[in-house]
Amino acid sequence: MLVLSVPLLTTAYVRLLPFTAAAPGMAFHVPSASKAVDAAASGTAGDPATRAAAYLASQPEAVWLTPEAMPIETVGAEVTALAAEAREQDATLVLVVYGLPDRDCGNQSAGGLDPAAYDDWTLAIGDALRAAETPTVVIVEPDAVALAPECDGMTERFAHIATAVTNLQARTAWLYLDGGHSNWRPASEMARLISQIGVTHMIRGFATNVSNYNADAAEVMYARSLSAHLGGLHAVIDTSRNGAGATGEWCNPGGRQVGQRSGSFGDDIVDANLWIKPPGESDGACNGGPPAGQWWPDAVTELTRSVG
Repeated sequence: MLVLSVPLLTTAYVRLLPFTAAAPGMAFHVPSASKAVDAAASGTAGDPATRAAAYLASQPEAVWLTPEAMPIETVGAEVTALAAEAREQDATLVLVVYGLPDRDCGNQSAGGLDPAAYDDWTLAIGDALRAAETPTVVIVEPDAVALAPECDGMTERFAHIATAVTNLQARTAWLYLDGGHSNWRPASEMARLISQIGVTHMIRGFATNVSNYNADAAEVMYARSLSAHLGGLHAVIDTSRNGAGATGEWCNPGGRQVGQRSGSFGDDIVDANLWIKPPGESDGACNGGPPAGQWWPDAVTELTRSVG
């Protein structure tokens, strides 16, 4: 289980330096509530999609915090409950914070909050993390950094991300910013964008391949290059759906498979493989899939066809 050795400070926010190492064999949280859990419970016994859902429901994966599903009135209580569940499992909780103003720049996962509400929302999450003192990995706004040059208001976007990082500081939390992936922006450009936010001293590192399909070898090489440009920051890699590698299509490509399960292996840069994007949830209304985030039974059976 991830344990940080820094003392709890008396100020409102905590700088997470120095960091302890990510030990091999860390256990990660298995959510008791997810679309996979619901599909397994409601499906027909013996049906391939039901079996596939049951397998996915048993795996450690991230929980996405969105203001649409967890508004400011409830998000703190949700995080508190998730932290308690992770402690019961003696596991590290993995959260994705995903509510940035102009989220996804109006693409398949468009949405988010207005600036003032976003600051309050991330503060509510941070308050819950600080109170819970549960080992937690926090992925901060996937795609937000790599997409920024293509969106309006990059300066404002980066300011919101910086405020979120400040609000989310907690003694037992490791924060990872968006790091793009190996088939998007060069590591040097990605490092420049991350550095512009001005919070590299407050984060553990960056997350790569979130909701994408690039193979492990390419992502590890990319993560090492990006880390070198960022003074040795660490990485986590989304391996939820990269078992068959990438085709160049990011939105519901066919023929993909789940990748390595969430876990750590003592690497000096890559802290862990994580299932950040829940397998079985659509990338968007493309290539036959339902809207982003909805459960897609056909994809579930395809993704798990090599399991077992």
